[in-house]
Amino acid sequence: MKTKLSAQNLNISFGTKQVLKNVNVSFNENEITALIGPSGCGKSTLLRSFNRMHDLSPDANINGTIMLDDLNIYSKNIPVTEIRKRIGMVFQKANPFPKSIQENITYGLKINNLPHGKDVIEKALQEAYLWDEVKNDLKMPATRLSGGQQQRLCIARAVALRPEVILMDEPCSALDPVSTLKIEELIKHLKKKYTIAIVTHNMQQAQRVADKTIFMYLGEVMEEGPTDQIFNNPKNEITTNYINGYFG
Repeated sequence: MKTKLSAQNLNISFGTKQVLKNVNVSFNENEITALIGPSGCGKSTLLRSFNRMHDLSPDANINGTIMLDDLNIYSKNIPVTEIRKRIGMVFQKANPFPKSIQENITYGLKINNLPHGKDVIEKALQEAYLWDEVKNDLKMPATRLSGGQQQRLCIARAVALRPEVILMDEPCSALDPVSTLKIEELIKHLKKKYTIAIVTHNMQQAQRVADKTIFMYLGEVMEEGPTDQIFNNPKNEITTNYINGYFG
């Protein structure tokens, strides 16, 4: 398997608080990798470092290397807009723009000077399993969609830019079981074209969707490997205890 995205010796602190400690991880092309671990262990901090979200935090201190293929994404001469075009992000809470459904798709395309015609809109919505539900209401405000539809619209907005990697930070945490199932099916469908990293607190979800799982604890990577192995035959006692629900 080809490594698409990787971090080497990554340390991140905010002010005097160190959140990630010597993290070394890799994400394979066209695979889904789940990041699991108790709250506050650094999962979301790691995920956000992959598309330079911490550039917005003045007290963030980042040391180490993050590679997208053979590109160091923190190189001084790489514009952050270029990174975010190649590495898309979907957040925990659906955050559609206060615009129409079609304007949600075209907004990012326009500011990146990319084609934004009807065919592009349709393709993005089809990839997000949303086209059939909204094709007659493209000018409707996106905020009128259900929670699950809004999250799929945010995924459509991300894939419209044709990224190489999609980061998902607990994309189903605010959704009901039916909407969650749709998003999970969508994630499995998207891995044919994209490399996906997903933070989840839902152990069953990680087992259902992920090819590989990374377990984090107190800012460190304790164990990573094929999802079946992590859940059925973990090598680390802390991993075993977490998966068995002894702490969270």
